[in-house]
Amino acid sequence: MSELSVKHLLGIKYLTEDDIQLIFETADHFKEVLSRPIKKVPSLRDVTIANIFFENSTRTKLSFELAQKRLSADVVNFSAGQSSVKKGETLVDTVNNILAMKVDMVVMRHPNPGAGVFLSKHIDASIINAGDGAHEHPTQALLDAFSMRERLGDLGGKKVLIVGDILHSRVALSNIFLLQKLGAKVTVCGPQTLIPKYIASLGVEVEHNLDRALVNADVANMLRIQNERLDQSYFPSTREYVMQYGLTDDRLSRLDRVPLIMHPGPINRGVEITSSIADSEHAIILDQVSNGVAIRMAVMYLLAGKQ
Repeated sequence: MSELSVKHLLGIKYLTEDDIQLIFETADHFKEVLSRPIKKVPSLRDVTIANIFFENSTRTKLSFELAQKRLSADVVNFSAGQSSVKKGETLVDTVNNILAMKVDMVVMRHPNPGAGVFLSKHIDASIINAGDGAHEHPTQALLDAFSMRERLGDLGGKKVLIVGDILHSRVALSNIFLLQKLGAKVTVCGPQTLIPKYIASLGVEVEHNLDRALVNADVANMLRIQNERLDQSYFPSTREYVMQYGLTDDRLSRLDRVPLIMHPGPINRGVEITSSIADSEHAIILDQVSNGVAIRMAVMYLLAGKQ
């Protein structure tokens, strides 16, 4: 298969396993490009991409921008905070104004779940969902699984543990969809208040005891406590959370086998994970960051080919 089955990357649930493998193979190629002295290719020289972020983002936005520059695309950055959206302009009007400037692709982060799907029905450009509320974050899941595959090979049958605030996490949902398509077994772990009621219906295991969950895990993906999304108290105190669900040196020292440690960032050091573990040889957090550029290059390159 040499092209994607979709015109947009709106969520992992719309991708086939062949799509995922094609993205990974293309990212392997771009990873090799990124290791060269000259890290640029002319692949998207005639393509204009608009980055439209209605929510704050540092790492995802930078990663997309860097990927676009490496592909020689023309880039337009749009921040909703300083725009006519503040004056009441609708999402479709905002994007249509940008498309009137002959933009081929839109990378969008939006606080409302389904914003990308809504937009894809109204405009012609390819849309990449860079996070829609607490719904999906497909490129993060792709770079996470790509990073696991680099270390563990085929993910079929591998046991992946996702720990923390599952309720508010678009990363968790996209990861669950993607890992299951690749045949991995997923367990989620966190306080009862931060595990959505429906999650077991997705075919994942639910475990509230982190020590038990870590015993058989090949990978532990530690999610950030999203204080900005917590509108009420979901656990007694940060100290209590660390005692129950923080990845500490003491906790790892009791394991016969230490799993691969991952974190989508930004890290609350000393909360989800201690500094010493985040910086240890068991952690592949910086690999995730560099793989993010290769994955986003692959996605944009493949979607540009669909136009």
